Amino acid sequence: MYNLSKENLIIKRPNKEVYKSGDSIVKLHEVTHAKSDVFNEAVNNARAEETGLPVPAVKEVVEIDGKWALVIDYVEGTTLEELMDKHPEKLESYMEQFVDLQLEIHSKKSPLVNKLKDKLARQINSLKIIDATTRYELLARLESMPKHTKLCHGDYNPTNVVVGEDGKLTVIDWAHVTQGNASADAAMTYLWFALKNQERADLYMNMYCKKSDTARQYVQKWLPIVAASQLSKENELEKEFLMRWVDVMDFE
Repeated sequence: MYNLSKENLIIKRPNKEVYKSGDSIVKLHEVTHAKSDVFNEAVNNARAEETGLPVPAVKEVVEIDGKWALVIDYVEGTTLEELMDKHPEKLESYMEQFVDLQLEIHSKKSPLVNKLKDKLARQINSLKIIDATTRYELLARLESMPKHTKLCHGDYNPTNVVVGEDGKLTVIDWAHVTQGNASADAAMTYLWFALKNQERADLYMNMYCKKSDTARQYVQKWLPIVAASQLSKENELEKEFLMRWVDVMDFE
């Protein structure tokens, strides 16, 4: 039914392969990936669609050779990251579009998606790489932060924004969507930029805070929390970078 040949392979990672097959994208997960997680991603994507945001539609969840796959619409275009790299003279304009779209996401509600605070607490509690005292401080800070119910993408970065030939922007990869505090979502985006390019990270932070009328210090209060949550993914390439952001006292 779907052509999963080497020629159609777009991304290959340890836990999944992503193919383009006709007008569809097929995200084929390894057998170790829980069936429930694939269905959960499909539901998350569908709920994002229901908000009216520019999101590729879910087609089906299907089993292929003993592996579970999520099938969504293929979106023709170029990622915003590729455009930023190709046209550095337009960086500020691209960043403005990027931030405006994130603010549009944060303006939406989806009451049935998981709560961001609960997810962050689970991730921090699971960490063994940091000591119990630091975990306690992080969880105490998390509990003290205002409780919001704004839609948060959870992995909002320029690789997940596709720009069509007509200039229309589409947001992909809704596996980590939650409802919660928008500044936590912004902190995650800032860390993504900072890992690659501090100049872009600072531009993003300044533009996001100005457009959302949010104090930079408030977003910074989330940085140790979200950095710790990302450590739970056990990415060795990011470990040293994230550990530098985890010390709560550095942001008092």
